Amino acid sequence: MTDAVPRVFVALGSNLGEREAHLVFAIRELRASEATRVVAVSPVFETDPVGPPPQGPYLNAVVELRTALAPRALLARLLAIEAGAGRERRGARNAARTLDLDLLLYGDRVLDEPGLALPHPRLAERGFVLEPLCALAPELVHPVLREPLAALATRVRNRSAVRVVHYTLE
Repeated sequence: MTDAVPRVFVALGSNLGEREAHLVFAIRELRASEATRVVAVSPVFETDPVGPPPQGPYLNAVVELRTALAPRALLARLLAIEAGAGRERRGARNAARTLDLDLLLYGDRVLDEPGLALPHPRLAERGFVLEPLCALAPELVHPVLREPLAALATRVRNRSAVRVVHYTLE
């Protein structure tokens, strides 16, 4: 992989079982891929759930990657990692889960295909994604909205719902 490979950001979340262990598993699996290099891992945030009750709080983080995988191939890898952590994709949307991996940004790429949208369609409204993402790359500009991620994070910030946890996964 060269430096010309785009900056890619993936959100990690877990609110079932050993939450931290699920996030560590995801990072380990991403590091094990020959086509992907983990560049950075954000601090971990504990966040209130978004979805049907009853649910416990999530642990959320973001990883920055460099990858030779195309977006669709990377998404397939993320879904396989989720399945490896016991994620079952059935039931209510936004239900509790062992592991949730969302492809947030793939460079400045803009896609809208069945099952894959870039940037992530709800990125600008989710503090639990924007806070860890801004910890890694506050200077980035949303490729569709053309606004800095830091400004988007400020707009949706709720420190009581998205709390930094004072440890990292590295």
